Amino acid sequence: MKNILVINCGSSSLKYQVLDMTDETLLAKGLVERIGMDGSVINHTKTGCDKVVMEVPMKDHKDAIAQVLAAVQDKEYGVVKNMDEIGAVGHRVVHAGEMYAESVLITESVIQALEDCIELAPLHNPANILGIEAVTKVLPNTPQVGVFDTAFHQTMPEHAYMYGLPYEFYDKYRIRRYGFHGTSHDYVSAKGAEIAGLDRASCKIVTAHIGSGASMAAVLNGKSIDTSMGLTPSEGLMMGTRAGDIDSGVIEYLMNKKDYDPEFLAPFLKKATPGKTHLDLEDLTFLLTKKSGVAGISTQGSDMRDVAKAAEEGSERDRLALSMHAYRIKKYVGAYAAALGGIDLLVFTAGVGENRAAMRTEVCQGLEFLGIKLDESINEVTYGGKSQVISAADSRVKVVVVATDEEYMIARDTYDILNK
Repeated sequence: MKNILVINCGSSSLKYQVLDMTDETLLAKGLVERIGMDGSVINHTKTGCDKVVMEVPMKDHKDAIAQVLAAVQDKEYGVVKNMDEIGAVGHRVVHAGEMYAESVLITESVIQALEDCIELAPLHNPANILGIEAVTKVLPNTPQVGVFDTAFHQTMPEHAYMYGLPYEFYDKYRIRRYGFHGTSHDYVSAKGAEIAGLDRASCKIVTAHIGSGASMAAVLNGKSIDTSMGLTPSEGLMMGTRAGDIDSGVIEYLMNKKDYDPEFLAPFLKKATPGKTHLDLEDLTFLLTKKSGVAGISTQGSDMRDVAKAAEEGSERDRLALSMHAYRIKKYVGAYAAALGGIDLLVFTAGVGENRAAMRTEVCQGLEFLGIKLDESINEVTYGGKSQVISAADSRVKVVVVATDEEYMIARDTYDILNK
């Protein structure tokens, strides 16, 4: 086995890499953005060459996978002559309950476990399964490995992962906090400590993975002790289309109301139903995961670049969306500093965390009492994949931006599993 293709399907994006694992050389990488939205695009970069950007309609993740496979085989900017040169495919996989705490070779039973957990990760598990199925059609004899988002968080203590429900619900149904983005939190906490000149094994780190999906983690001496996502990826921060933390009474109120104006309700239904005056459970899940968060507050949808542009042009709703988004992150920084008993390092990563300097500024303002102070001259020019310290020289807490590389971690796990 030489070349590994890594597929990382998010809710509206897909990252990929092709690596030669004989020396861990990156051959090509890419990002598919705005899947299922207007303006979907694939950004493909062959190592040592200029980025190729192609606007291609992609209604779902199957279309996105097809574009990825075409790009890596392209005669001009591809890196393999045909897919026989791919020795294995590693997939980022979101949720399988307590079935798997480590990366595994994908089998029919693994796929069944993912299907059984769709209700726990309705935005992600279907995308993960589509990615696996699309690759299987093209490479039926190529081994595939699932690398689970939840694995890094398996070190959480019981008091952190349990909910305040009757214990019997955990005992029978394993309802608990699992956490997600674990591959990213693992990578950036280690890389961030390295960049800051700290030893991850003996420091207190808060990591903020801020993309369309977003989560934070408290990492103590290299181990996750808490994280913002829970049983599903819907808990925690306000995200691109997800509400995040919400009073359960709001859900009860929405479900019990039976006299909605049908015209008002129509845009928030999963399936168009003329004259419908109430929300059922499927509609409510759709509302909270697809129509809420930044997309629910802003006038521009979930893409933070569009929201920021509208805010700069004077839109009060878009300004509110940005403020709410940053405020939730700030609250979790304070909460996790308390859980850790202090903080030595704050790490920002993922699409928004790596590229939106204004968000990092807003999060850190007012946290001087914790010892957090940014160097704005550095913060303002830190974007586009730069990994560096952005805190001021006299900041007690180091603040670092790290370009996450979940794909590298997935490739390493894939290689290790198939070479045991």
